[in-house]
Amino acid sequence: MSLVPLTIRRAGPSDAAALSALKLAAFRETFLDGFAIPYPPADLARFEAESYGVATVAGELADPRHASWVAQAADGRLVAYAHAGPCKLPHPEASAQQGELYQLYALNAAQGQGVGRALMDAALEWLAQAYPGPVWLGVWSGNARAQAVYARRGFAKVGEYGFQVGDWTDAEFILRRE
Repeated sequence: MSLVPLTIRRAGPSDAAALSALKLAAFRETFLDGFAIPYPPADLARFEAESYGVATVAGELADPRHASWVAQAADGRLVAYAHAGPCKLPHPEASAQQGELYQLYALNAAQGQGVGRALMDAALEWLAQAYPGPVWLGVWSGNARAQAVYARRGFAKVGEYGFQVGDWTDAEFILRRE
């Protein structure tokens, strides 16, 4: 199903509830439905509340060190997003003065329409201005498709770390683009 035309725009405070719902839906589509990761229910519930709750998303949108972009369908639904800010990855060469692409997700129905590319372009352009220097990101070690997309955009693997989903630990790769 094509959702074109989609509008790519910077998210603002009034988007907090809709963006929160989108983040939760995209995470579930990707990791629960798509990759079928068997997160323990209590760990999943804690992670989702802490990471995708409306208050968390509102705080990100209000923080001038962060920026989010959304893809909005003609009917007003948000179907994809990107979120960036200061680097917080555990790598000896990384610092908060450098930028990180935290998240880039599109709902399944929005994939294959160039929305991910447009969102990544917006995030990388903002990061180049806000945090000159290398750009970092973390990607789940089992997501070969995302890793290939990032490699095509000049990102290379420079490390690994454990990403916490409650007490569950996902093996993640650290990627960097100079």
